[in-house]
Amino acid sequence: MPSISKRLFLILILTTGLVWLSAVLWIFLSTRAEVERVLDARLMEAGRMVASLVSRQEIEANPERPVTTDVPLREHSAYERQISCQIWSLQGTLLSRSDAAPDEKMSEQADGISDTVINGERWRVYAITNPDLGVRILVGDNLSMRDHLVNDVIRGLLLPALLILPVLALLIWLSVRRGLEPLRKIAGDLEARHAADLSPIEDVETAKEIVPVLQSLNGLFARVAGLRERERNFTAFAAHELRTPLAGLKTQAQVALASDDRTIRDQALRQIVVGVDRTGRLVRQLLDMSAVEALDQSEKRKVVRPSFVLRSLATELADPVRQVTIEVAPELDAMELLIEPELFTLAARNLMENAVNHSPPGGVVRCRVADGSEAGQVIIEDDGPGIPDEELPRVTERFFRGRNKAPVGSGLGLAIVELALGRSGWRLQLQNRETGGLRAVIAQAA
Repeated sequence: MPSISKRLFLILILTTGLVWLSAVLWIFLSTRAEVERVLDARLMEAGRMVASLVSRQEIEANPERPVTTDVPLREHSAYERQISCQIWSLQGTLLSRSDAAPDEKMSEQADGISDTVINGERWRVYAITNPDLGVRILVGDNLSMRDHLVNDVIRGLLLPALLILPVLALLIWLSVRRGLEPLRKIAGDLEARHAADLSPIEDVETAKEIVPVLQSLNGLFARVAGLRERERNFTAFAAHELRTPLAGLKTQAQVALASDDRTIRDQALRQIVVGVDRTGRLVRQLLDMSAVEALDQSEKRKVVRPSFVLRSLATELADPVRQVTIEVAPELDAMELLIEPELFTLAARNLMENAVNHSPPGGVVRCRVADGSEAGQVIIEDDGPGIPDEELPRVTERFFRGRNKAPVGSGLGLAIVELALGRSGWRLQLQNRETGGLRAVIAQAA
């Protein structure tokens, strides 16, 4: 498992090392350039000095008497160096040279600075010609001494770096651990919590970078707590709703068994049938709601022809006893919806079932296409009593049953519809019709 501490430590170490190496490289290059500039200036100064002495004849250009121009930077110093000098006639005869100067001509250049190799060693040579005296003065500097000087400077930088690096690594590691201490504290608090404890984590004196994590965790705790509360309420309501019809079934069965009157017994049996229907519908809706909540959110939407689904449901849900019919408008045949098929079928079934149950005897449930600016929406409307305006915001709550409740209702139908459509990217709109009844609209979510 990747470690944030190790990752941060490695990143900081590598970054620090890269910056340090870049600084060393920059110092190396700038130091070499500066040393070259300073020593070249000194080399030129020495050459002009020798040329001036020769012009004033303070140095005799005599090959039998060598010219000594050794200029030590510091006696017995690690950087003790000598500037070597040669005096040549313009005809190519060596007139004089210093003790450290080689026998070979140090440069073929007439004037200026040049690089040359003599006996395998690199030399930096400054040449100056005096045509009046007919001589050329060559002043040279062995480049190995310059390299030694620059390398000592770099070595002086690297050695402290190598000594400081372990200390720096330790400080970085301690800093990283200190910086991640709030995360370890949060992890410890979470580990010590009871599974049922969903209270928010306090963010007192918490680093601002960790505040979004705490806010997300607290939001998750709040959602889980809400879900658990809904599940408890759902279980309690379901138990209550199931207990009521079962108690009614038992009572009616006892009435039928105890009565010798055929009329009373038949009425009790009819109530038993109604109770069984209501209980069966409640169980089915509970299973439907559980199936919708457990449905994978990654289910792909498909093109659905609502006319085919609605006509199939119309045949299944029509109530011949109460003579409630379901009409499906022909305009739906040309309509297509991009929706998850099972969820659309579930939503349409509950809407049509509610419409049939709330319609009066001889009523009509109409399924049609919205027109005008609402084109592309499916409308299911009935001739029932509708929903009181003050109850419209609550009718999609689970187990809510308003004043105009149906005998076989359980208060789950519209909740299932809203949940199923929401999972498919659609929404439910409920409106009371001006002529009476309820209009349910399946619309695309904004």
